[in-house]
Amino acid sequence: MAGEHFDAASDIPQQPPQEGGSRRTYVGIHFTCCDVYSRVYINRDRSAYLGNCPKCAKQVRIGIGPGGTSSRFFTVQ
Repeated sequence: MAGEHFDAASDIPQQPPQEGGSRRTYVGIHFTCCDVYSRVYINRDRSAYLGNCPKCAKQVRIGIGPGGTSSRFFTVQ
């Protein structure tokens, strides 16, 4: 889907957690290295989103802090 854009921050209402489960916070990542999309989940201490490309395992870390962004979708080169 080269040239197309996917907005993971659309106006989808937040859903409550399912019974017996928990809702994990994530951001959407487009890994250009392998042209794949994946979700990257927040770490336990809630200081960053950590993940890997599902094909080549390239690592990504997106820090969380004051003065950051409200974006929910990123592109990793």
